[in-house]
Amino acid sequence: MSKIKIILADDELLFRKGISFILQREENIEIIFEASNGQELVDYLKNNTNNLPDIILMDLKMPLLNGVEATRLINSEFAEINIIALSSYNSKTFIANMLQVGAVSYLIKNATPSEMIETINEVFHKGFFYNETVLEIIESTNNTAFKFNNNFEDDTITPREKEILKLICLQYNTAQIAEKLFISPRTVDGHRNSILLKTETKNVAGMLVYALQNKMISLDELSIL
Repeated sequence: MSKIKIILADDELLFRKGISFILQREENIEIIFEASNGQELVDYLKNNTNNLPDIILMDLKMPLLNGVEATRLINSEFAEINIIALSSYNSKTFIANMLQVGAVSYLIKNATPSEMIETINEVFHKGFFYNETVLEIIESTNNTAFKFNNNFEDDTITPREKEILKLICLQYNTAQIAEKLFISPRTVDGHRNSILLKTETKNVAGMLVYALQNKMISLDELSIL
C-alpha cells in the first residue's frame, strides 16, 4: 500500500511529537521529516528533492521563517506539495492569508485526531479539504481578502469554463467531467489551465475559494459531498 508522506513543521516540540505519535499509528501515513521552523523546512525540501512529501502540516507562527512565508515560497517552487495550515487561530484574516498563499486546507489545533486524519486523507485523494466552518468563513469574507482576478463583467471566463469550474469544485475528476460534458479529457485539462490563468488561482483549492467568493457555487451544493 502506498503511504502518504508527511512533513510536520511546528516549533512547539511537545505538540509536534504528539502529532507525530498519532499519525505514525496510521498504516497509510509516513512521517519523513520534522522541522522546527520554516527555514529548516525549506532547506530540507531543497536538499532532498528525491524524497519530497505529499503533504506538509504547517504551523503559522514559527521563528526564522513563518508558516505564511514558507507556504508562499514552497507553493512557488514545489507546487506539487499540498500544504495544510495548522493554527490556534480561527479568524478570517489568518484563513484568508493562508489560502491566498496556497494552503489547501486549514486545521485548528484543537481539532480531534480523527478530524486531522480525515483532513490528511481528503487532501491526499482530492487535493483540498475545507470543513464547514472554513467554508462559511470563505463565503462570508469580502472577496478583497483574496487577491484573485474578480472581473466577471468582461466575460473572460466562458460559460463552458464556469461549468467546468463548478464540476471541479464538486470534486469531479477530469475523466468524469469529460464524460459528463461529452468532451475529451484533454479538452477538460485545457479549460482547467485556462481557468487557473484567468482567475489567477494556484490550485483546485484556490478555484473553490474563487467560486464561493463569486457565488458560482453555494455551501448547500458543497454540503452534498
